[in-house]
Amino acid sequence: MTGAQITRLVTSGQFSLDGGTWDVENNVWILGDDREVVVIDAPHDAAAIEAAIAGRRVRAIVCTHAHNDHVNAAVELATRTGAAIWLHPDDEPLWNMVHPERRPDLALADGDVIRIADTTLEVLHTPGHAPGAVCLHAPELRTLFSGDTLFNGGPGATGRSYSDFGTIIGSIRDRLLVLPPDTTVHTGHGATTRIGDEADDLEEWIARGH
Repeated sequence: MTGAQITRLVTSGQFSLDGGTWDVENNVWILGDDREVVVIDAPHDAAAIEAAIAGRRVRAIVCTHAHNDHVNAAVELATRTGAAIWLHPDDEPLWNMVHPERRPDLALADGDVIRIADTTLEVLHTPGHAPGAVCLHAPELRTLFSGDTLFNGGPGATGRSYSDFGTIIGSIRDRLLVLPPDTTVHTGHGATTRIGDEADDLEEWIARGH
């Protein structure tokens, strides 16, 4: 058994890329126990995220990818908590658009394992939405934190720079849909889903092209 608890916080702000800006709401996922946590993505509002952490030690701020709406509060949150920022190096070009003055502290790699609250987070490199996009699989919790790779209803968007539809389909098919069907999927935006609820729609996504 694991004592890990999952907290969801929703923050609001803007996503900007390729000259466009859109209003967005982002999910922040906090995984841990009464003593320490891992924060998955740090968008828009460092003070609100710090309040949700509630004085616990932050082991890491893990960025699922470096679009500004997932990392724009990461540096301030790191300063407030003393936590290290973890990011896959393939996303450093996107990171540098947001935080050119500050590099991430640790490079995530496929297969890395993060241990927190008697459970493990397995890093799955899932490029497509962004080149360094990762998902975090917690097998003991039968849970996946999917960032913007997989949503309730389909794959993450691939119509902007540094993204590719064929690549994200391969990541979802080969890395995510092979997980147990009852795996809960906590997404970067919007509603939670399950692997089994999305798996049957893969061919439909391929046919529609998004």
